Amino acid sequence: MKVLFVAGDPKPERWTVPIKELLPEAEVHVWDANGPAVDADYAIVWQPPAELFERETRLKAVFNLGAGIDGLLAVPNLPPHLPMVRLEDAGMSVQMAEYVLHQLVEASRGMETYREQQQQGVWKIHRPIKRSEWPVGVMGLGHIGKRVARTLADLDYRVHGWARSEHTLDKVTTYAGADKLPDFLGSTRVLVNTLPLTEETRDILNHQLFSQLMPGAVVINVGRGEHLVEDDLLKAIDDGHVARASLDVFRQEPLPAEHPFWQRPEITITPHISARTLRDATLEQITGKIRAHHNGQPITGIVDTSRGY
Repeated sequence: MKVLFVAGDPKPERWTVPIKELLPEAEVHVWDANGPAVDADYAIVWQPPAELFERETRLKAVFNLGAGIDGLLAVPNLPPHLPMVRLEDAGMSVQMAEYVLHQLVEASRGMETYREQQQQGVWKIHRPIKRSEWPVGVMGLGHIGKRVARTLADLDYRVHGWARSEHTLDKVTTYAGADKLPDFLGSTRVLVNTLPLTEETRDILNHQLFSQLMPGAVVINVGRGEHLVEDDLLKAIDDGHVARASLDVFRQEPLPAEHPFWQRPEITITPHISARTLRDATLEQITGKIRAHHNGQPITGIVDTSRGY
């Protein structure tokens, strides 16, 4: 068995050494843009070059080093019948739930107010929140979206979930399909985006969508920067319909120094850190699936390229 690592890491041994430890029966190679084909059986990739699929024609499956596969699907010459396997969780969903919870508590508990009071030497207690006044809507109910929704529901927030297809979650009201999106948005004050990036979801966070949220809305985007129409968010904030936003992903990263988001106190910016890939958990999952596939056993996480996830 030959495994090819294709991720552009300047220190690929950080990945290839543990891959070899977890798959001692495999030959492990690092992609060399100027080298010959290695006739790999499997490729472990992150945003691979198109040349990979021109050179390595014996691949049996490709394993993506992340749950988001838009960078993989952007490669123009993907073999149509080659299985593409995305990362399933691997420690990311709990990180995402922590991040979303932090941003929600910042808004709902008014923590910024208490920090300002500390700077002024003011001791003043504000009324406890009513969770019924902070209904949360989670867009996207994959592994990450479900973990986020369950976490917030367990803390007695009223949680709604929306996805393309039907889902059932304890303590979460779910909506499915485009025709139910207005009902979902009208019940939402805190909107959390965990959708995959597809042609259907690109630019979905736009002014029309924001205008359907409850007044004083909060937007938390941990999906992809391309989901958000940036000027529309600024307009919704200026109109007063969106009170604040927490953004972890952007169309251009790093976010340019001259970008207007930096100057808006209503916007919290973090540098794409809501959920980091955990190397050990990631490689345990991927190498386990490679071994299972090599042995003819079924595996999960195979991408439906027609749906984009």
